[in-house]
Amino acid sequence: MAYIGKRPEDLVRGNATYNAFTGDGSTTTFDVTNLLPDGGQFDVEVFVDNVRQEAGSSKSYTIGQDGSGDLKRVTFNTAPDDGAEIYVINPGRETSLITVSDDTITTAKLNDSAVTTAKLGADAVTGAKIADDAVDSEHLVDGSVDNVHLSGSIANAKLANSSITINGTSVSLGGSITAGTDWQAVVVADGSTQLTAVAGRGYFLDTNLGVIDVKLPTNPSRGDTFVFADYGNNFATNRVVIDTGGKLIDSTVGGEPGSGGFKLDTNGQVVEIVFADDTAGYVITQNSAPSDLDAESYATYTEATGGTVTTSGNDKIHTFTGDGCFVVSAVGNCAGSGDKVSYLVVAGGGSGGADVGGGGGAGGFREGKDAPKSTYTVSPLNAPAGLPISVGTIPVSVGAGGAVPGAPPQKGNAGSNSVFSTITSAGGGLGGGGPAPGTDKNGGNGGSGGGGGGWTRPGGPGSGDRGEPGSGNTPPVSPPQGGNGGLVNPGGSNWTGAGGGGATGNGADGTQVPTQSAGTKDGGTGATTHITGSPVTYSAGGTGGNDQSTGPNTTTAGANTGTGGGGAGNYPTPNKGNAGGKGIVVIRYKFQN
Repeated sequence: MAYIGKRPEDLVRGNATYNAFTGDGSTTTFDVTNLLPDGGQFDVEVFVDNVRQEAGSSKSYTIGQDGSGDLKRVTFNTAPDDGAEIYVINPGRETSLITVSDDTITTAKLNDSAVTTAKLGADAVTGAKIADDAVDSEHLVDGSVDNVHLSGSIANAKLANSSITINGTSVSLGGSITAGTDWQAVVVADGSTQLTAVAGRGYFLDTNLGVIDVKLPTNPSRGDTFVFADYGNNFATNRVVIDTGGKLIDSTVGGEPGSGGFKLDTNGQVVEIVFADDTAGYVITQNSAPSDLDAESYATYTEATGGTVTTSGNDKIHTFTGDGCFVVSAVGNCAGSGDKVSYLVVAGGGSGGADVGGGGGAGGFREGKDAPKSTYTVSPLNAPAGLPISVGTIPVSVGAGGAVPGAPPQKGNAGSNSVFSTITSAGGGLGGGGPAPGTDKNGGNGGSGGGGGGWTRPGGPGSGDRGEPGSGNTPPVSPPQGGNGGLVNPGGSNWTGAGGGGATGNGADGTQVPTQSAGTKDGGTGATTHITGSPVTYSAGGTGGNDQSTGPNTTTAGANTGTGGGGAGNYPTPNKGNAGGKGIVVIRYKFQN
C-alpha cells in the first residue's frame, strides 16, 4: 500500500514503543505491549493506513484497561476496514515527580468539580466544614435517625397529625403519657403516715406499724389512675383510709362514715381505681386478695389432640371410634390435674352363631378413673387409679366386631382387641353354631365369653353333645373385663341358643321351650359409665337364637358399643348370626378449673 510521508514506525524514538495491527472489518479493540501513559489518550498517537486518528469518545478511538486491568487497550469507535494497517505509537514518557511548595495550590488552580469523593480521605469532612442549614432531609438515609440521635423531648409542633399510632389507632398528644404503672418505693406507716397520691403511680403500703392515710387530688382528671397494694399483708389489722376529696367510689360509695374516704381492710389486697367523672367518681377496676385467687389458674393443665374432642364441665373428652393417636403436648402440674388420665377401652364384640346359635360375647370392658380430678359417674368395673401419661404420641387401636358367620350350622367369629397405651381389652368370644358337629357348637373365650352352641336336634349332628360356654375375662385382668357365656344341654325340639357373656353378667343358658316362638335367652348385662358426659351402656352380651319359624329374633349390635351379636333363629334361611359391635376408646382429663 502507498503512504504519504514516512511510515509511523520510522518516527519512533527514545522510550517510545510501536505496535502494528491489521484490521479485519469487525475488531474494535487492540491491546499494546507496554502500558499507555497515565496522562490519557491524547498522549498516544494512533494511525490507520498512515492517517493519524483523533482521540475521544465521540471521535475515532479511546484508550483503557485490558482484560488484566492494565492500561494497554485501544478501542476504536468504528472497526477499521479489513486489511487496514493500524499503528500505535506509545511515547513512553517518564513521569517526573514535581515538588509543590506548601500553600502554593489555590482554589483558582482547581477546576470546578475537580475534587471528587475518591480524593477525600476517611473522616476528612468534619462538622466545622458543613455550613449552617446545609444538611437537608434529602441528605438523610431512610432510618438513619434513631433514639440515640434525639436529645430531650420532641415538641408537638414537630409532630404531624396522626403521625404516632398505637396498635393501629392514631392518637393526639396533648399532655404526658405514662406507660404502665410507675411503682413507688414502699411506704411504711409510722402511726401518723399521710400520703399524697399522684396519678399514674402505684404504692406498696406497709401498715404493720399503723394506719396510712392516702389523700387523692382535689381536682382529678378523667383517666387518673392510682394503685394501692398491701405490702405487709396487714390491711386487716391496720387499714388504709383513702381520702377521695369528696368524690364517690363506684357512683354511690362515699367511703368510711365521717371521713369522706374509702377503706382498704383485707390482707393482701390490691386495688386499682380510675377517675371517671364527677357523677360516678372513682371506678374500681381491680380489687382482689391472694386468698380469693385460685392457684390452679396459674398452673399447667394436660393438653392433647386426637380423636373427636368434646368437653364436659372442666374436662376434655377424646373419643376414638377407629384407630388413631393420642398426642400429648403437656401434662398437668396443678391440683386437680396431673400426669394421669381417665380411660375407657372397649373391644369388639363377637358375632352370634347360625341356626338357633349362641349369642356372641361382648368385647372386653376396661375403665379407669383418675379420681378425684374428674367427677363423672363410673361403672362397677372402674379401676380408680387412672393411667399415667407423658408428653409424646400414644397409638390407639379400636377393635372390630366379629363378622357375620357363614351358612348354618357355622359358628360366629370373635371380636378384635382394643388398645390404649398399656391397657388392652380382649375381643368378645364367638357364639357357637346351632346343630353343629363337635366343638363348633361351643362358645369361644374372650373379654366376655361367647354363648354355647344352640339347639341339638335329636339324632342330628353332634346329637347328645352340649354346647359349652366360652369363658370371660380371658386373659384375666382386675377388675374383670367380662362374664361367661351360657351353655345348652342336649335335648329335643324347641330349644334356644345360650346368651353371650356381658361386661357385668353371664349369658343365660339355653333351654327347651314349649313352642318355637317362646322367646330367646338374654346375653349378659353390660356396664354403664358417664365418661363421655352422658350415661352409655357398653359390652352387653348377644342374645341366643330361638327355634322359631318367623326368622331371627335377635337385634344387631350397636355401633361402637362392643356388644355381642345375637344368635340366629331357625327360620327362614339363610339363618345366619348377627355381627358383633365395634369397640371404642375414650380418654378424659381435666383441662381447666
